[in-house]
Amino acid sequence: MCVCVRKRMEMSVQVVTAKMAEVELKDINSRSLPAAMPVPQKEEEKSAIKSQPAAPSTSPAVSPAAKVAAVPDAPTLPSPSPNLMKMPQASVLKRTEPQHNGGEAFTNPDGTVTEAPKTVKKQIQFADQKQEFNKRTTKVGRRSLSRSISQSSTDSYSSAASYTDSSDDETSPRDKQQKNSKGNSDFCIKNIKQADFGRREIEIAEQAARPACAEMPALMALRKRAQGEKPLAGAKIVGCTHITAQTAVLMETLAALGAQCRWAACNIYSTQNEVAAALAEGGFAVFAWKGESEDDFWWCIDRCVNVEGWQPNMILDDGGDLTHWIYKKYPNMFKKIKGIVEESVTGVHRLYQLSKAGKLCVPAMNVNDSVTKQKFDNLYCCRESILDGLKRTTDVMFGGKQVVVCGYGEVGKGCSAALKAMGSIVYVTEIDPICALQACMDGFRLVKLNEVIRQVDIVITCTGNKNVVVREYLDRMKNGCIVCNMGHSNTEIDVASLRTPELTWERVRSQVDHVIWPDGKRIVLLAEGRLLNLSCSTVPTFVLSITATTQALALIELYNAPEGRYKQDVYLLPKKMDEYVASLHLPAFDAHLTELTDEQAKYLGLNKNGPFKPNYYRY
Repeated sequence: MCVCVRKRMEMSVQVVTAKMAEVELKDINSRSLPAAMPVPQKEEEKSAIKSQPAAPSTSPAVSPAAKVAAVPDAPTLPSPSPNLMKMPQASVLKRTEPQHNGGEAFTNPDGTVTEAPKTVKKQIQFADQKQEFNKRTTKVGRRSLSRSISQSSTDSYSSAASYTDSSDDETSPRDKQQKNSKGNSDFCIKNIKQADFGRREIEIAEQAARPACAEMPALMALRKRAQGEKPLAGAKIVGCTHITAQTAVLMETLAALGAQCRWAACNIYSTQNEVAAALAEGGFAVFAWKGESEDDFWWCIDRCVNVEGWQPNMILDDGGDLTHWIYKKYPNMFKKIKGIVEESVTGVHRLYQLSKAGKLCVPAMNVNDSVTKQKFDNLYCCRESILDGLKRTTDVMFGGKQVVVCGYGEVGKGCSAALKAMGSIVYVTEIDPICALQACMDGFRLVKLNEVIRQVDIVITCTGNKNVVVREYLDRMKNGCIVCNMGHSNTEIDVASLRTPELTWERVRSQVDHVIWPDGKRIVLLAEGRLLNLSCSTVPTFVLSITATTQALALIELYNAPEGRYKQDVYLLPKKMDEYVASLHLPAFDAHLTELTDEQAKYLGLNKNGPFKPNYYRY
């Protein structure tokens, strides 16, 4: 700041302070001076006082604030003699404080106030000072207003977040009686009042689903192409997946293709409450909310399946919990079920176990191992969402951090590549020598978990297995180590072993817990060991378009397949459908496929329109 401007600002502050002091002095004088001056002054004395300029003080300078502080003691002093009142009266009562009309104020013995005009120079000087003071006040005011606006925006965001993540009270949705605007109550969600907000979320996803917006082109294209044919007319689909805005687009697409749907969530933390409300308002039987208990989770699945007058004939599952529940509680339902579509590693593993044991009584489609799911959802989606989930929950700086990724399948490949690109030092654990060799060739060091567990800053599991990170490893982790899971189930991290009396759990954020040891060491556990990206962040819409389109085509295929085409076994999505899903997404990139000539197609032994690779081909 310029020196002259600073001096002018200081003078302005002194002027205001002096003015405040004058107000207090006038108030005191009006009460104390008449009693202190019993002897009237002569006219010449008055004139002398009036015309005498203020003598420069030889005493140390006293600030206006100090003068104000000393004034309240004046009324308690002994009454001075008339002779002592003359000069102090002139020096104390006369002030050079400017008035609104530009004059100087004098207090007379009778209590009246007279003003003397100031010179033009002083008036101009004061006007400049006042203008500068007002400018400064205006700037401060603008800064304050800016802070107020910023705070207001923050408050609005917090309110919106609170609106979407919680209801008006803590009552369990199971204890509430809710109805949509049409009087329908066949649903159980957090808060039906969030429906309008959820509908906007779905509309954003639907807009992104239009080809021009290039984020979810295939699903909307499928809806447009097949809507007139109604290939799912008569289908009664019970689903158990993550309930997000993109899943809502899938559900509404299935309904547009003729299906009836009942839905539950496959993860207790991944449900978007506002989207569930919008689906319920739209007439879907949805039983899900964010933050379900284990008991709530199975209750919601049961409510989807066990309903009078309605029995499913198709299953869309993510993780195998819905299929497991029907096998356990309602095995007779499989007499009318035409097929199962499964999209996760965990769920597919369960299906193969049932098939091997001879207990799989309907055909099942393994969507997880389709090329469009493996290469896009598992690899590219996780490559982006792992960073999103970690950053939102911990604000961690990735550069220089030591990270161990357990498992180098497609999910592990995506996570490792993302963290390496951010400057992290990445280790990989793996049981498969082929995947292990891939990790080495990609530049990662292959280790056993116990070799690095004491030194790493972040531990990520993505194996689909159980007890990958056990209590022994948790005890040996460094203080502040972040532990999370990118696999479907919460079995990879032994969270149950942490729920013991000697350990303290401290919730620091939504889905973020500090687990504290007796010596003060703590680890940061995310989503209680459940799927990180869908529990703590979001996933790219474009990838969900690929997966959702694959699921819809698998349902159409199994539902319309002639009897005998599929036996009671697990099948991969036909190669032709995989290629079709991929082709629907190419226009988003303004991509143009090269077409084979007749001679080239004959040379390769292919149909010009595909499929272009055999089922055994490894992409």
